[in-house]
Amino acid sequence: MDAPDRAAGGDVSRRPTILLFDIDGTLITCGGAGRDAMERAYAERLGAGPAPRFRFAGGTDLAIARRFLEEAGAEPTDEAVDGFLAAYLRHLPDALAASRAFRVFDGVTALLDRLAALPDIAIGLGTGNLEAGAYAKLRRGGLDARFAFGGFGSDHVERARLLARGAERGAAQLGRLLDACEVVVLGDTERDVAAAHAIGARCVGVATGPLSVEELRDAGAHHVVDGLGAPGLYEHLVG
Repeated sequence: MDAPDRAAGGDVSRRPTILLFDIDGTLITCGGAGRDAMERAYAERLGAGPAPRFRFAGGTDLAIARRFLEEAGAEPTDEAVDGFLAAYLRHLPDALAASRAFRVFDGVTALLDRLAALPDIAIGLGTGNLEAGAYAKLRRGGLDARFAFGGFGSDHVERARLLARGAERGAAQLGRLLDACEVVVLGDTERDVAAAHAIGARCVGVATGPLSVEELRDAGAHHVVDGLGAPGLYEHLVG
């Protein structure tokens, strides 16, 4: 008898797998729309001159909001953070619509199409974006319906904790115990790599963000590709 066809879902020996995709720098680039919306929120809520510049990549929206408040000399209370992020979410749709550099990275749609055809694969998000912000960004690229669950920046300020929540939701979607599943995190920064290690997940580094293939490898990613359209990535994920 011929061997089972993995692409047709015939490999019954493969462990149930939860895939957690980062968004910015991994699936899409917003062309600065996220930062623009954050800076508009800064002007609205704090009015403290030009917004400070610091690195967003790999951070969570909760951490970014706290940093803005601290830079302005404001106390980052829960109320202040919530107010800042509510303003950010109000400004985000307009910033996304105005972005001329927004794009979905090459290979993303094709990879998601192939993965969606497989049984025992849960395709989710592992992102520092607030849940509402995550889906606003994905909607701009026509990807929002691709992800039924995730771990989000609205779950926790720490990336490892939000990834753990995403993994729990993925296991629930599969109807499996989390311990019976393999978890794979796909991200573009060293923070994604570190958080994946922290929860015992396998990490695929994707060099479409600020880090090179070599830098992601040095950060400890188990597998590194130059983009989600890279040859062999699908086989690596389902193997």
